[in-house]
Amino acid sequence: MSIVKNYIYNVIYQIVTLIVPLITVPYVSRVLGSNGIGINAYTNSIVQYFILLGTIGISLYGNRTIAYVRDDKAKLSWTFWNIFTLQVVASLIALLAFLLFIFIMGAYQSIFLLQSIYLLSAIIDISWLYMGLEDFKKTVIRNMLVKIIGVISIFIFIRTSNDLWKYVLILSTSQFFGNLTLWMYIPKTVGKFNVQWKNVKRHLIPSISLFVPQIAIQIYIVLNKTMLGYLSNTGEVGFFDNADKIVKVVLSVVTAMGTVMLPRISNTFARGDMRKVKEYLYRSFDFASYLSIPMMFGLMGIADDFSLWFFGSGFSKTGPIIIIMSPIIIFIAWSNVIGNQYMLSIGRIREYTKSVTVGAFANFFFNLLLIPEYHSIGAAFSTLISEFIVIFIQLFFIRKDINYRKIFSPIWKYTLSSLIMYIVIIYSNKIFGISFYTTFLQISIAWITYFIMLLILKAQLNTLILKKIIYLIIKTISVGKGA
Repeated sequence: MSIVKNYIYNVIYQIVTLIVPLITVPYVSRVLGSNGIGINAYTNSIVQYFILLGTIGISLYGNRTIAYVRDDKAKLSWTFWNIFTLQVVASLIALLAFLLFIFIMGAYQSIFLLQSIYLLSAIIDISWLYMGLEDFKKTVIRNMLVKIIGVISIFIFIRTSNDLWKYVLILSTSQFFGNLTLWMYIPKTVGKFNVQWKNVKRHLIPSISLFVPQIAIQIYIVLNKTMLGYLSNTGEVGFFDNADKIVKVVLSVVTAMGTVMLPRISNTFARGDMRKVKEYLYRSFDFASYLSIPMMFGLMGIADDFSLWFFGSGFSKTGPIIIIMSPIIIFIAWSNVIGNQYMLSIGRIREYTKSVTVGAFANFFFNLLLIPEYHSIGAAFSTLISEFIVIFIQLFFIRKDINYRKIFSPIWKYTLSSLIMYIVIIYSNKIFGISFYTTFLQISIAWITYFIMLLILKAQLNTLILKKIIYLIIKTISVGKGA
């Protein structure tokens, strides 16, 4: 399947995963309030540590390893069943550890117990198999159906602030059944193999080598919420969590390319074609910049008004948090290309680990420094600083591999066009009122402005995309006439 099709499918998958709960946020925020949202975010941040312990880097390792052997059915089957067995054993240990934690913890026991369903989901998660095979269609269609059912359930069953447990149950079971549906395709994808523990153990050390950076990544993904809940209060967690959801939805469009390109670059590297690997790197970085820079400026422009009508007046603090966090869209987009697509694909795991580990320590340090005084605003600044540190270190590590001038030369056109787009958004804020229609209009006008500006500046990637769009339109019309 082509990179473009895989990208589109993975964008859909990432957006479905993030936007389905987001569709319900305006309703749930008003019913459960910032405290209810905060309790869910806080308890979920805790369970994510145990999920991380159970998966021990298998998602990335499995994706990459399957990409290496996907052309040989026997090796593919042998590799899949051994890696999956390792995942089951490690996840069951993590589940037992989490149940012990719940018993000791005391607070929020019933909510934590419902959150444990996410651990059961992790045990049966085999999305890494299809990602390694570059078959994203299967993961999208089945998950969409399950997520839609989850959305409908939320609107039906969540009625009062006492329904928090129902909300957590619906979200966690949706995840579980979404992962379960992927098993329908297993008989046609891999053959049967007798699993032996000695073969399973062969994957343990390589998986753990990717587990270490995953620990660091997870720390600065969920540590903010954990530390906010501990150093501040669950209300502040609610403000931060809603802002984080919005930023992640935007990010999903950009970082979807990383999941698509990891198996492609890994397979190319396995064949020894470094020239092609570098070509993929430059193209991915250019595309990431093309999308992430206008998305950052656009989100900053609509954040305040959007937060008021989307989350409700009780979440007015979420707007400034979104504005502070918006630059991480660029930082994470770049690190997704440099770190995930390039460094992991060619085996430079140690340097990748160093970059995210330093970022995690920075996040922990600045959280301690800023959260007690500035609460959710402090957590937002901490996230911004740590993500900048990660991409700075990664760019330093590959300084001898790439031509900085080549990789950064198109960026001034994207930045100038985005600034003009931002001015248009800010000006429109003064003309129109706060509503869904205003935000929709702003986004539409903003992208048209950005696209036209890039045409004026003759941005190469923009021209290629325009030609592709025109070609698809002509092709569609021609097929229609032929029918």
